[in-house]
Parts: sequence; structure tokens; C-alpha cells
Amino acid sequence: MSRLDLSVDELLTTTRAVRKRLDLTRPVEREVIEECLTLATQAPTGRNRQHWDFVFVTDPDRRAALADLYRMGLVRPRQPLLGGADAINRGDAEGWDRIADSAQHLFEHLHEVPVLLVPCVRVTDRRELEYPVRLANIYGSILPAVWQFMLAARSRGLGTAWTTPHLHYEREAAKLLDIPYDTVIQTALIPLAYTIGTDFRPGLRVPADEVAHWDRW
Repeated sequence: MSRLDLSVDELLTTTRAVRKRLDLTRPVEREVIEECLTLATQAPTGRNRQHWDFVFVTDPDRRAALADLYRMGLVRPRQPLLGGADAINRGDAEGWDRIADSAQHLFEHLHEVPVLLVPCVRVTDRRELEYPVRLANIYGSILPAVWQFMLAARSRGLGTAWTTPHLHYEREAAKLLDIPYDTVIQTALIPLAYTIGTDFRPGLRVPADEVAHWDRW
């Protein structure tokens, strides 16, 4: 698999959440996934130790069942949705229409994506989620690794998207994937597939000076 000819800045600014442009017909080679995973293991991690795991789901029946849990999380969430997973800041109505359309596409076709990734973090017990500092450590461990995996995937022509609706049914997903529910926390469900075309552009974002605060809020 040849890599895309992207500079570091191009890689960082064109690694998008891909939904409609996932190639549902092209298999993803295991060796390519393992290359991306090897790079992900080099990410900084909370508490200076790696206590995360990636569960790759390729079996068609398990993918279909996991996709059903994702859909249930959207249509029958167990907790109130505050704006939805794909809400856009700053009132960008046109941007919302685009994302809503791509989110609907993923809703309908998630089971067809060749690989679904569930990033997990091992904990002593789930009560760690109740403490802000411990929660920060949990996500401070997994997020850099996932982002590094996404960057590595993009550089190899693959697309990804961070989604969370299936977590409304995390216990059911744990049973489906043999994940120890009491000591392993699922953090997302990430579709992984080759993209249809590789010509992604930087997204519309607020200017940096609108989100920067110097010395005080």
C-alpha cells in the first residue's frame, strides 16, 4: 500500500471525519491496520503507561450487531442527547445540513463498513468515571492514540470518524465483543475504510484568535 504524498501540515488539516466517502466494497488489509496500530502505540499516554486496547471488528455478523447498537443509541438513547454527536458550533446551518446528510448515510450503511474499531481503556473499576481527574487521565490516554491512528490511516488512504451513540448500549456491546464490562471502558466506535478519492480539504473552522485566551479567560 503506497502512502499519500502529504506534508505534515496537509495531514493535520485534511484528516476529516469521513462518512459518505467510505468505500464499502474494498477490504482493508490487516497489515495496513497493524501499521497504523504500531504508530498509535507511540502516542503519549496518561499516567505514563499504556492501558488501552483497540478492538477491531471485521466479522460481518458482529459488525451488523454493533451497527444496530449504534442506531439504537441514536433513536432510543438511554440518556438525553445534548445537541447530538455531530452538533456544530457558531450556528453554521449550512454546515449542519451537510453533516446531517453524511450522518444519515453512515446510519444507513455502518454495517457495510469493512472494519469497526472500538477503542477501550482498562480501569480498576468503573467508579473511576465519577472523578474528573481520573476521567481526564482515562481520555488523556486513549484520545492521543486514536488520533495518531486516524492520522496514520489518512496517510494510507483510509478514512475514519469518531462516533459515540453505541455507548448508550455499552454493556450490550461488551457482551457482543467479549469485553470485560466492569474493568474496560469503551470510548467510541470508529468506522475504518478506504476513502472514495483522497482529495480532502481543510474544514471550516473558527479563526484561531477567536478561541485563544492569553493569561486569563
